[in-house]
Amino acid sequence: MNFKINNIKYVTCLLGLYLLMACVKDKNFETPKADCVSDLSANLTIGELKAHYVDELIQIQEDWVIEGYVVSSDLAGNFFGTLHIQDNPINPTQGLQLEIDLRESHLFYEVGSKILIKTKGLYLGMSKGAIKLGGVFSAFGNPAVGRLPAAIVGEHLFNSCDPLGELQPKKVGINALNDSMISTLVQFSNMEILWADLGQRFAVKEEETIRTLTNCEDLELELLNSGYSDFQGNLLPEGNGTITGVLIKDNKDYQLVIRDTSDIVFMDIRCEDLVDEFTSSKIFISELADPDNNTGARFVELYNSDSEPLDLKGWTLRRYTNDNMAISSIIDLSGFVIEGNSTFVISPNASEFEMVYGFPPNHGVSTNSPADSNGDDNLELVDPFGTVIDSFGVIGEDGSGTSHEFEDGRALRNGNIYQANPNYNPGEWTIYNDTGDGGTINEPQNAPDDFNPGIR
Repeated sequence: MNFKINNIKYVTCLLGLYLLMACVKDKNFETPKADCVSDLSANLTIGELKAHYVDELIQIQEDWVIEGYVVSSDLAGNFFGTLHIQDNPINPTQGLQLEIDLRESHLFYEVGSKILIKTKGLYLGMSKGAIKLGGVFSAFGNPAVGRLPAAIVGEHLFNSCDPLGELQPKKVGINALNDSMISTLVQFSNMEILWADLGQRFAVKEEETIRTLTNCEDLELELLNSGYSDFQGNLLPEGNGTITGVLIKDNKDYQLVIRDTSDIVFMDIRCEDLVDEFTSSKIFISELADPDNNTGARFVELYNSDSEPLDLKGWTLRRYTNDNMAISSIIDLSGFVIEGNSTFVISPNASEFEMVYGFPPNHGVSTNSPADSNGDDNLELVDPFGTVIDSFGVIGEDGSGTSHEFEDGRALRNGNIYQANPNYNPGEWTIYNDTGDGGTINEPQNAPDDFNPGIR
């Protein structure tokens, strides 16, 4: 008799398990939600909560309750251990990242749902430039915000009985991003995958991967994808259009995280190539300085003999030390414009330069750079397309005792030169040094009296 009863119980259990599994076809299955609450209300805004963070991790002791609308989802696996909320479904003013150790959190906190959070006992801190709320863990002996254990998530997070909010992503431009938008749902238009990333998959398998978005103005934004997401192996889309996602921050860089591939609608033709790199033979090296009395006052001066300004995007200045055939250092001139009929002064010691000459250089760089030559090195000015536009010295020849030695002195481009020359011609230069070899002038030069940077 006991045998029969035990078997009946066994069959009943199997039947119950079968019925449960029959309802669970994939991770999109419906599951009972936690009971909603109607007797809990917020007494603090997300913005007010974040304002309590000042420089160090805090554990909240007050009975504060905040509310927000869920904008992230781990359904497709691109989010893990985080829940992002914003203060309004439309035109949010603040967002917040919650650290929770809860798998399949989308089953409990749907996108668009309003949730309330009892913050007492939780930790508020900053990581990589973003304020986060959660539990605590030790990072190299220092406490930091960590994931709230799954067992107590339900003690702090509650679903409101309000219906799902109709989220409307905030339409923004890359150059308009600010920290108030972190953890909010944003949308960018006229976007596409950077040409160099086309043909790649969303992410390297099992690795967090950054791809690059760009617009027709060549502004860029990082797209962060999980190597464990459902779409990890999909090829990146080739067109142009809108992309929606949650904005996060990694130190100084903003990043976008999509919920799934439906957040990307690239149906339009890609942008035409924007021509913003130019060459010119009117830009050349006009002066090199190695003062006998102060190595900190060294500089390189460029001159634009054209009446029109030129954007130096992609331009570089190369240094070949002594008789080396290989490049020893490079200065990237991108981000600067050299005005028409004007000089551009580069210093390896900007503070010393300003103290000696009475004004700041146009560009301050590091020591051992092309602007820090001791007089026996060779230089090349190179345009964005890799063409040598101007040169000083002979690559592969140590300058000591030659027509291009300016040690303890000065190399000055003659005033009748108005065009660059990719092949060094000593007849275009007047050179002072401490030897007088190779047709140079044996007159060591001292700063500031023997130099006039910024004047051509």
